[in-house]
Amino acid sequence: MTPRKSHDEDDVRQRIDKLSEAIRGKDLDRVMACYTPDVVSFDVEAPLAHVGAAAKRRNWERVFAAYRSPLGYQIRNLSITVGVDVAFAHSLNRLAGTLTNGVETDGFWVRATVCLRKIDDEWLIVHDQASVPLDVETGSALLHLEP
Repeated sequence: MTPRKSHDEDDVRQRIDKLSEAIRGKDLDRVMACYTPDVVSFDVEAPLAHVGAAAKRRNWERVFAAYRSPLGYQIRNLSITVGVDVAFAHSLNRLAGTLTNGVETDGFWVRATVCLRKIDDEWLIVHDQASVPLDVETGSALLHLEP
């Protein structure tokens, strides 16, 4: 790996770490600073696509409103690939915590992918996707799986 590529991989990892810290702290402004204005997000909840920063922000607002602080947020098996001005990463992620009604939840693991672009020497998320495996026969999400 070239020194530049190694540096870029470190920068992407730091961006993902910043996003994780902001999620744990329910810091919406810091979360949104990780995304481009035209981000496209395929999340586990409807609709099929959240297009633009305003839609992504509303998605995080709903998530944060459902939980008390602080949130638990784990990332496992993070793998990062970088190019000159694009990068992608995939991992298994879990959000957990105490719901606003007082119920504690361990959450469930999702498959996560983020695609980033280097804009003005800063790596920003232009696309993300979170998904859960599906039981094809029943059409039900498989939320009990562990990495």
